[in-house]
Amino acid sequence: MTDHQFTSHTGLFDLSGKYALVTGGTSGIGMMIARGLLQAGARVVISSRNVDTCAQAQQQLSDFGEVQAIPADLSQYAECRRLADLVTADEEKLDILVNNAGAMRREPLETFPAEAWDTVVDLNLKAPFWLVQALLPALRKAGTADDPARIINIGSIAAIHVAASPNYSYAGSKAGLHQLTRVLARELGPQHVTVNAVAPGPFPSRMMAATLDAVGDTIAAKAPLRRLGRDDDMAGVAVFLASRAGAYLTGAVVPVDGGIATTATGT
Repeated sequence: MTDHQFTSHTGLFDLSGKYALVTGGTSGIGMMIARGLLQAGARVVISSRNVDTCAQAQQQLSDFGEVQAIPADLSQYAECRRLADLVTADEEKLDILVNNAGAMRREPLETFPAEAWDTVVDLNLKAPFWLVQALLPALRKAGTADDPARIINIGSIAAIHVAASPNYSYAGSKAGLHQLTRVLARELGPQHVTVNAVAPGPFPSRMMAATLDAVGDTIAAKAPLRRLGRDDDMAGVAVFLASRAGAYLTGAVVPVDGGIATTATGT
């Protein structure tokens, strides 16, 4: 037994007083995560490219807690730096960084365009790295040995198994993000910052809308848990990773997919 006191059940998942940034937090998985962090007590900044979308999401999420929306195009290095400066303008510490903003492009192999690599890789893989660079001083100030600051990268089960659709740049960028998570976890652990990734399966979102409209029932029927992801499924894993409950976890890729990728048989 150690000298540390046991944390209460509710305290394990309490984020009161924490300050978080969720990129791509205006819709889909990002909004699910932002809502979960707010309900657990955190103050949250959300970001996406569209000014109107930011305003609408801020209004919608304000029912759950203190939220601010900042428009930014994170596929651009300068915009990542600008967002980081705005997030830390009045607050020197950042407890939680959720790198969720992402893009996908579906095209057949023979016609897959060069710009589909640049656009997707810039947002899915480069932007998380740029934001970690820019926000690392604030994360270091927030983290302690007992309660590290948290970086949560949103990957994909497309980086764990091979999806049926030809998502070349998307799958490649998410696989890169999974490995970047491990590399950063090793480096930043001694600095009291944990780095983990979540690999979502099929959740309702704009990115997945066309797929779920077409074959959502089929996907759900093939999942071991026989359903698609729900808002609370994503909110729950984010709160776990951001709270005392997840303080001793780093370098992990957590599939939240109902078992789709983790139990794939290859048939």
